[in-house]
Amino acid sequence: MNAYFTEDRLSGLPPLYVVTDTGIGRGRSHAALAALSAAGGAGVIQLRDKELSGSDLLKEAIAVREALAGQNAIFIVNDSLAVALASGADGVHLGQGDGSVQEARTEADRVVAVRNKSRDGPDRRFIIGVSVGSVAEARRAIHEGADYVALGPVYATTSKADAGAVCGLGLLQEIREAVSVPVVGIGGIGMHNVQDVFRAGADSAAVISAVVAEEDVTAAARAMCGMIDGVR
Repeated sequence: MNAYFTEDRLSGLPPLYVVTDTGIGRGRSHAALAALSAAGGAGVIQLRDKELSGSDLLKEAIAVREALAGQNAIFIVNDSLAVALASGADGVHLGQGDGSVQEARTEADRVVAVRNKSRDGPDRRFIIGVSVGSVAEARRAIHEGADYVALGPVYATTSKADAGAVCGLGLLQEIREAVSVPVVGIGGIGMHNVQDVFRAGADSAAVISAVVAEEDVTAAARAMCGMIDGVR
């Protein structure tokens, strides 16, 4: 297991969150993009691929988990709780249309409790992140068991076809002030505006093309971390 996250460590979320995308990744696999991003300092890696079947997504998830072995990065699977649990990922990210957060929390806690009994060390918590578009959605997600919420798109983006309307920094700040869990900004974030996202209160910035589309993914992640460090 790459990262090891207990209840206490969930009080924070690493500031750079990279979402893999093989469509813009210059022929590199999800596993390669994950490893290169983590080597550059990305603390959260999300596997997202809406084109794959469940079985193929599981294969990719296992490959990413293995690629991240020995690196201190959280591994999150997008959309599929079943794949996240089966692959040994650290968590899952759910959209508003991905089912009940409460049911996901119940199932995840049941499975992880069994695993925790079979191993030594502090209990590991399975992370659930949820996409939100309003303060009300953020509060509901947390009430149902979310560990972090992600607001987006903060800016206009071409990386996600169904990203929806731009939310802006004002709503990000409102959600930051309304909830106590980590808040992730996503959508259209790059070197030129990542510091503004943190100034608005984000705990983490999720990026796609700004890192995975670059020729040198590790250097891009490292440079992004440097920009973030400059404002935190």
